[in-house]
Amino acid sequence: MSATLIVAAVLSLADDGAPGAAGAQGEVAKESKAAGDLVPLNIKLPKPAFRGTPKHVPPGTNLEEPRKGPRPPFMAAKGAVNVAAGKPVTSSDNEPIIGSIKLVTDGDNSADEGSYVELGPGLQWVQIDLKEKAEIWAILVWHYHANARVYHDVVVQIADDPDFITNVRTLFNNDHDNSSGLGLGRDKEYWETYEGKLIEGKAAVARYVRLYSKGSTADDQNHYIEVEVYARPAK
Repeated sequence: MSATLIVAAVLSLADDGAPGAAGAQGEVAKESKAAGDLVPLNIKLPKPAFRGTPKHVPPGTNLEEPRKGPRPPFMAAKGAVNVAAGKPVTSSDNEPIIGSIKLVTDGDNSADEGSYVELGPGLQWVQIDLKEKAEIWAILVWHYHANARVYHDVVVQIADDPDFITNVRTLFNNDHDNSSGLGLGRDKEYWETYEGKLIEGKAAVARYVRLYSKGSTADDQNHYIEVEVYARPAK
């Protein structure tokens, strides 16, 4: 397969949330009387930046099915904006290998040098304090998209407290064998692309967002370019 065809195929592999996400979003819209009219999210994507071709994916990798074409517009309640911009970030790795954890919410989702933070090997997380409870409609994460790779054990959780003890909910989990001890995940692994991974929030209310990963097909380190949380003030 030519490099052009490989890149095109990889770009089609960005699924938008858990299985049946479109149907789930429809149910949320119907059931949430407080949601009001739904409108497309205003998401600003970086330029595609693939260099090279995808690495070999180990046997047993639970990859999602390809999606044809660009990601469809995601519908959210009026007033939902990126409330994570500039918000405080903490991490399980207090001494990143490259960069600063502040880069996670600095508004730069490009794959340029200096735009990402590199955390150590093994299970690591970054956590965003939204400063107040918010009605979350979508979380968009870019790990690293300068070349094709699959990050493992990607888990996204929300909670009411910074220690993730109170009202913890899992919005996405592709750890299919529970090797990270966060529960058995039903979601699929996916190729990183410039579109980022869009995870449905289902109008859940929380203050803290935590994102886990455990290395990738490229190496054992963990990378984050940007995390956006589309929400509106909780009622």
